Amino acid sequence: MKGSTLVLGQIGGREIAALMVDGQLDELALELPTLSPGAILRGHAGRQMKGQGGLFVTLPDGQRGFLRQTRGIAPGQPLLVQVSGVAEPGKAPPLSLKLALRGRHAVLTPGAPGLNISRAIREPETRTQLEELAAQVMAGADAELGLILRSVCAEADPDAVAQEAAELRALAEAIAADLQGAPELLLDPPGPRDIAWRDWPLPDQTDDAPDALDRHGVMAALDSLLRAEVPLPGGASMVIEPTRALVAVDVNTGNDNGPAAGLKAGIAAARELPRQLRLRGLGGQVVVDFGPCPKKDRHVVEQLLRKGFRGEGAETVLAGWTTLGNFELQRRRDRLPLADWMQAGGGA
Repeated sequence: MKGSTLVLGQIGGREIAALMVDGQLDELALELPTLSPGAILRGHAGRQMKGQGGLFVTLPDGQRGFLRQTRGIAPGQPLLVQVSGVAEPGKAPPLSLKLALRGRHAVLTPGAPGLNISRAIREPETRTQLEELAAQVMAGADAELGLILRSVCAEADPDAVAQEAAELRALAEAIAADLQGAPELLLDPPGPRDIAWRDWPLPDQTDDAPDALDRHGVMAALDSLLRAEVPLPGGASMVIEPTRALVAVDVNTGNDNGPAAGLKAGIAAARELPRQLRLRGLGGQVVVDFGPCPKKDRHVVEQLLRKGFRGEGAETVLAGWTTLGNFELQRRRDRLPLADWMQAGGGA
């Protein structure tokens, strides 16, 4: 099916949003527990943990989060914190003192002052108009409150941009004024629908019918993502296997025994790997064995990796080639792995 469709539905009573582009799954958002990325809470600081470089923060309902920023924080001090990532099994969710209230057009940044326009907007006249709009919205705001206008503002209705930014400012100011009191959830994390509206391209159509997940091929795509082996063009494949310490990726050339087989398989894997890691929800250390690929050709594979990860939402650091010929990278964990999410809800 040509075009893009936002497919909304539920699996095991939990919401899911999927963006299908030309019949292929391109984006995926899953309903996570309350303490998931984006949630803002009031908590109380614990004592610094010697040797761990951080402290635990008491959160609502007896929950705890882990904060690495400890300078100037006293035990028992009330804090405004935001969940910044997904907790690893058996660990507390990571927290940050750097709050960000994100909308489709704007991001409000308490404690990070300044009016900033996305670098992707290069037209001088457009930048000037947005700078004036930002100044109007933030007139009289606290000096420590910042505003970022996102790249979609270039094509957006200025009134819609101003309205959203003003609403986010009011919300940020209300949260900043709510420091005192018992631990409390102050801002819910974004749900799948929110993420789709906020971060994804606007679709050609939206389908939330009861059978939409099956009819648009979302369930079949999820089944494929739960398998370790990923078919690649030309008969090659790669196997993606998460372990406790890292994610191991093995690239295979298949039945192609030609002199360029390794390079062709590596190119195909480099193009597909960013999408696979994103949709599978995999992060942390990733080690890729691209197989037989002459050293003189490695730069081709690396360039494709850098291009593929450049547009990814999760921060990714490409460490480069090891002495054994593998490629290492680090990807921030931005949500629960798909396999864990499906297993927790009794899914496929």
